[in-house]
Amino acid sequence: MYPILFEDNHLIAVNKPSGAIVQGDQTGDSPMTDVVKAFIKKRDNKPGNVYLGLPHRLDRPTSGVLLLSKTSKALTRLNKMFQSKSDMQKTYWVVVDKKPEVSTQRLEHFMVRNTKQNKSYAYLKDRPEAKKAALTYRYLGSSTKYHLLEVDLHTGRHHQIRAQLAAIGLHIKGDLKYGASRSNPDGGIHLHARNLSFMHPVTKEAVNIVATPPDDAVWNFFAKNY
Repeated sequence: MYPILFEDNHLIAVNKPSGAIVQGDQTGDSPMTDVVKAFIKKRDNKPGNVYLGLPHRLDRPTSGVLLLSKTSKALTRLNKMFQSKSDMQKTYWVVVDKKPEVSTQRLEHFMVRNTKQNKSYAYLKDRPEAKKAALTYRYLGSSTKYHLLEVDLHTGRHHQIRAQLAAIGLHIKGDLKYGASRSNPDGGIHLHARNLSFMHPVTKEAVNIVATPPDDAVWNFFAKNY
């Protein structure tokens, strides 16, 4: 079972490892939703099926906070919150190969998704079928070889952080698809959903969930120092 970051009667948040799939796909690998359902069923000795809703997703090579709903009421409200973006603050940590020229910057692009390649492209000018994408990054610090950014998403586009950073010449460690020079040993990338802040959809209390990055030398250096 994955590390549980937050849980109450309506919600459960877990720390997704890089490489785990959130929903079932053609690979046939066990999705996280099934693993969490099985864990709850056994732990709570529940008869019948366990309800678990998925209000958002993380790409397979991405790690970090994954929020799931344990009730249909919470799922309906969370879906609206994730769609509106204003009610849900998502912050990512990203390790890149170059130090950005500007320490803090808002990036705005027009993104086009290529479904055959499972890849998105970020352009400065609008074009057919493009969707506007925006994020703000902040430079946090450097190791001898890599650089840590904190990213706030303002929109939720396919591979948005990966494509927008690549468009300004910053490549995420391990992300061959978007220009990294080499892959990571585990096939993942150094993109981590670090923090999720929102108003609880049922209790209306403020919730702030933080996920520790994966255990490797690069992440451990940044987690210790920043």
